Amino acid sequence: MPEDFRVSITNAAGKDSYPISSFTWLLIPAKIQDQSKKKALVDFLHWMLDNDAQAMAEALDYARLPKAVVAREIKAISKIQ
Repeated sequence: MPEDFRVSITNAAGKDSYPISSFTWLLIPAKIQDQSKKKALVDFLHWMLDNDAQAMAEALDYARLPKAVVAREIKAISKIQ
């Protein structure tokens, strides 16, 4: 997966792959002036990636994010100013 997260998972190869898949994208500014908004957003993003939230997604028949993707997301979140 490239650093900018651009990837297609539609019609993925493999007998167990679901043919119609997609990501949910969030467009987040690199700099957020209001520190309370920034904290709320960063906290929410970290919550979305933690094990409890991933387990909730899995319970709703969504796939957990791979650990490598979670690590990249955390790195990207840390760049929000």
